[in-house]
Amino acid sequence: MGGPVGVVFQRPGDQVVMERVEDDVAFGLERLGLAREEMLRAVPVALATVGLAGFERRRSATLSGGEQQRLALAGAIAPGAPVLVLDEPTANLDPDGARAFLERLAALRAAGTTVILVEHRVELAWALADRILVLGPDGQPVAQGTPRDVVASAGGTLVAAGIWLPPEIDSLLGVVPVVPPVGGPAGRPVVTADRVSYAYADARPAVDHVDLEVGSGERVTLVGPNGGGKSTLGRLLVGLLRPSAGQVRLGGDRPDRLAAADLARRAGYLFQDPEQQFLAGTVLDEVLLGLRRDERPRAAPLMASLGLPLDRFATRSPYDLSGGEQRRLSLACVLIRRPGLLVLDEPTYGQDRTTYRGLLGALQEHLDAGAAVLVATHDERLTRDLGGRCLRMTNGVVEAVA
Repeated sequence: MGGPVGVVFQRPGDQVVMERVEDDVAFGLERLGLAREEMLRAVPVALATVGLAGFERRRSATLSGGEQQRLALAGAIAPGAPVLVLDEPTANLDPDGARAFLERLAALRAAGTTVILVEHRVELAWALADRILVLGPDGQPVAQGTPRDVVASAGGTLVAAGIWLPPEIDSLLGVVPVVPPVGGPAGRPVVTADRVSYAYADARPAVDHVDLEVGSGERVTLVGPNGGGKSTLGRLLVGLLRPSAGQVRLGGDRPDRLAAADLARRAGYLFQDPEQQFLAGTVLDEVLLGLRRDERPRAAPLMASLGLPLDRFATRSPYDLSGGEQRRLSLACVLIRRPGLLVLDEPTYGQDRTTYRGLLGALQEHLDAGAAVLVATHDERLTRDLGGRCLRMTNGVVEAVA
């Protein structure tokens, strides 16, 4: 199947197998028996197509989540397979990168490639589709046909089922948009970064002399291109990394010097890949892990609000959940401790309309209790709906967004 079909998994790290970027793209070409001269021509073209021109000699393990997704895409398209099967290929891409990639898919389709695209970011992918297949929660077809036919025959049903539609179609169907809350002034500082820098090995700084203060009850979204330093800054703020220069203060203390139990109640961090933080064998054990007896009753209502009711999910393995369900479980494991600072890396990945609104509600409840929330995201909808302050991070530097 490897010849006629190119596949991109929902978790791109699952298919990045080689030490260096160019070798990873060449891996599939070598398996097909291409001559070295052909590979030397094909690899740079595939990397440039996904926005990774000049990354040939970079180590795969040092790439950001979005850059790894681009690398997986390059590996899938390089062999020129006549069929591409892509599972949420734009989920971790910045908006410009997602638009550019879908333009490339349109060109491939025009040249004769068959594209099967699983996607929640329908506002970008809708115009690319010749046919749409909508699946319900039970895996059964809800609607199928051309985009026009699907909306005409089942538009209201799709909205009721929590399925995303492009904004212009939402307007035609009378869908009420989320109204961003009007937050009050930020309270006391929860976390501060004073001239903080961080560099991986001998690379340029991923975070470069950043000054930042986030107060209680404040919501901050951090946007910017893939590889801009957003995830690294988030890890510095919660003590998962120690600054190369400058200082982070979490409630007045250095987070990297706090005991693990104390740190977990002051700050929570949601990894871009939820499986990085799973430790238990069942969903119930995962969400209760490390909690005091008096904290355990919080689990049932929180899990229900996030669309993971314990009567259905308690005995499931975290590793058997869908990508979107894993994302919500990892969020529950952070929220249940009610930390004063919540740092979330791409929290809306893999969410439909219903679970997205449940996630927003859970965050708002946390904010109402006085916590601070910082979200690193490429989701323009979330940036709008969450409200608050928006910062842009590029090449390790943070600046306000007008």
